[in-house]
Amino acid sequence: MRSAVLRIYLSENDRCNGRPAHEVILEFMRDSKIAGATVLHGIEGYGVHSKIHTTSVLRLGTGLPMILEAVDSEEKIREILPELCRMVPKELITLQQVEIISGEKI
Repeated sequence: MRSAVLRIYLSENDRCNGRPAHEVILEFMRDSKIAGATVLHGIEGYGVHSKIHTTSVLRLGTGLPMILEAVDSEEKIREILPELCRMVPKELITLQQVEIISGEKI
């Protein structure tokens, strides 16, 4: 079975059903029994519009970048992709195969 890592690139301002998108997605992944997921909060970044979002005191940071990563079998992740794309249709989602080196095998 091939393992994969899914990454969803978000902004802290992204919403899904009126709630922060990262919270809704994390709960959905847990309920879908995805092996593990983590939300990372960035300190600076930009996206397709090339506007830099930063935590700099001079530029009161809003819309800071967030990355939600999940690891499980490629098959299990592909099963939930349609729903994830519905939740955040305009956000960048990537999927790549990985080799699990240490930790519990998936």
